[in-house]
Amino acid sequence: MNQTNRNYRATFIIDNRGEEDTVEKIIDEVKSEITSLQGEISNVEDLGKRDFARVTDRKLVGAPYVQITYSAPGNAPADLKERLRLNHNIYRIFIQSA
Repeated sequence: MNQTNRNYRATFIIDNRGEEDTVEKIIDEVKSEITSLQGEISNVEDLGKRDFARVTDRKLVGAPYVQITYSAPGNAPADLKERLRLNHNIYRIFIQSA
């Protein structure tokens, strides 16, 4: 059975404090995870560093935001969240239908 791809917009908050990894390297890791789930990336936009409206961690008052638009099967958002859940460089993940 052929699965239809749906369009998604994922916003990632990157936590690279204390790491030598650049934001681009972390974005490449996320992009490789999306392509491993049979996703096709159409746009990557670096939104820059933004301060949080509500600070939950005093050591992290702002972080870089990255938005990736991609198309993938229906189960891909849940699988992507599960794969990136233990990645300490990803602070938050927001995925919505585009």
